[in-house]
Amino acid sequence: MSETQDLTLDEIRALLAPALPRHAAFDGWRPQAVAMAAQEKGVDVDIAQLAFADGAMGMIDAWFASIDAAMLDALPAEGLSALSIRRRIIALVEARLALLASDRDALRRALAILAMPTHVVQAGKLGWRAADAMWRAAGDSTTDLNHYSKRMTLSAVYASTLLVFVNDDSADHADSRAFLARRVEDVMRFEKTKAKFRNAGGGERLSLARFVGRLRYPAI
Repeated sequence: MSETQDLTLDEIRALLAPALPRHAAFDGWRPQAVAMAAQEKGVDVDIAQLAFADGAMGMIDAWFASIDAAMLDALPAEGLSALSIRRRIIALVEARLALLASDRDALRRALAILAMPTHVVQAGKLGWRAADAMWRAAGDSTTDLNHYSKRMTLSAVYASTLLVFVNDDSADHADSRAFLARRVEDVMRFEKTKAKFRNAGGGERLSLARFVGRLRYPAI
């Protein structure tokens, strides 16, 4: 306990986050999972429970933040620089899937919680944060409306890919990777079409909302 007694609550959240899904897979995203992770990491259980006083959403938030960080460690900028934008995005999403692969039962439980109407706003924020982390890692520095449209579309791609991934029993999750490649190709075609309309000076307006909806709930 001595090595952890001086940690802040935020530091305790970060320390326990990677361990939470192993226990949430069996105990659900409940205090029992926090207690087990705390014992595993040598953290006082009562303090750990205080760090996750915001319940299941706080636990899922911390876990996903740890995935963001691990993704950046696995794919540093210099390793992505030689790839096309399309390949960078695919590589980043695939890195996330690899990090989640051993905890698919916990992910399935987390997605069920995020799908609840009471959590829709928080779920959207987590999806946006993941998409923003990926676009920044891919080198995106846009500040105009494209900044927002890129993150909206990628968050939809990522969300739909996760829904395939949690039930994917194909070798090396090949079905999920193929699904992801198709969705990213859809995004690239949409971006090219947007550029043509802009260059043509307007005309018929494209509906980003309808496009994002098709990405999030596509026919598999």
